[in-house]
Amino acid sequence: MMWFWPFALATMIATASGCGEVAGPDIIGIDKVAHFALFGLLATLVARNGFPPHRAWVAVLLVSLFGLTDEWHQSFTPGRMVEVADWVADTLGAIMAVALYVRWPRYRALLEQPLRWRQRRIEKPAPLVPNQSV
Repeated sequence: MMWFWPFALATMIATASGCGEVAGPDIIGIDKVAHFALFGLLATLVARNGFPPHRAWVAVLLVSLFGLTDEWHQSFTPGRMVEVADWVADTLGAIMAVALYVRWPRYRALLEQPLRWRQRRIEKPAPLVPNQSV
């Protein structure tokens, strides 16, 4: 179960790479920001699920290679272009995310904390009892 999220995100990335057009805002460079963020998230998921902190560089290497294969995959998709800058953004995102995960203990602790859905407890007021003074 621990590899579910990295594989799910990698599948979504590969699926999007196979699409002729990907919807997005018309802002110059926004695709590089998306590459940086998505591959950073992927590297964090891989690092936290499979490698001790002193071996986290392996997660960066795996995600960078995945980014390279993603660009190669795009070369077969009509309407898509292969850009070295996308792969660089993928790799830099992976490096930054894993470095933060390994070097910042509070960030790592936050990521490792299980999610808890807290229910707000609405306390019922005590029933009103008439004053029974005699």
